Amino acid sequence: MKAMILAAGLGTRLRPLTDDRPKALVEIAGRTLLEITLSRLRAFEVREVIINVHHFADMIVEYLKANHDFGMRIEVSREEALLDTGGGLKKAGYFFLEDSTRDEPFILHNVDVLSTIDLQKMAQFHGENQALVTLAVQERESSRCLLFNQQLQLCGRCSPERTELVRPAHRPLALGFCGIHVISPRIFALMREEGVFPIVPAYLRLAAQGEKIVAFRADEFYWRDLGRPENVAQAAQELKQATP
Repeated sequence: MKAMILAAGLGTRLRPLTDDRPKALVEIAGRTLLEITLSRLRAFEVREVIINVHHFADMIVEYLKANHDFGMRIEVSREEALLDTGGGLKKAGYFFLEDSTRDEPFILHNVDVLSTIDLQKMAQFHGENQALVTLAVQERESSRCLLFNQQLQLCGRCSPERTELVRPAHRPLALGFCGIHVISPRIFALMREEGVFPIVPAYLRLAAQGEKIVAFRADEFYWRDLGRPENVAQAAQELKQATP
């Protein structure tokens, strides 16, 4: 199984931790976010990874070289200008289309989330549902949620400003997205967006067209967003408490 790590962002919310490094190299308990993410992927038999980079890109390249790519096949997708999540994924599409005879899904994982979500179980759920995309979600407080119908298929999104439904749903479930996706490579043939674009509006467009974009309920698993310095400090404390 292959994976992509989204690591190109400026890490603005993480300042001052990202004043002199990319967010992927911010540390928790002596380990970088990138190392933690790669270790998680390796634990689920992922051996081939592509990482998009922009902010302090050379630091990430040198870090990977110094650590011998952590024993994995790792490619770097450089973005001269930030392409956002959708544009970054589309640019890296070649990595997942190298073998046209394989239709194996891949993982898309934000570098700034920490979780114990079972990626193997998530991939199995994806296959059982014959989904185009499977999104790890939790029932939790969030200012921006994705909306799913009773069959756990994506039908919209909501924010403090508005609620958007792209397909009919009776009493849709509002769930917080965890920044982890399992995606079938046929998505690249369906992505008509070009240049810089976020992935969620593309998902909503595809859901409106009847594509199966489903929720994997990850309520039982630990998850933390590491987008702010206080979140990093909290995660470090939680890891310390979890270690015997």
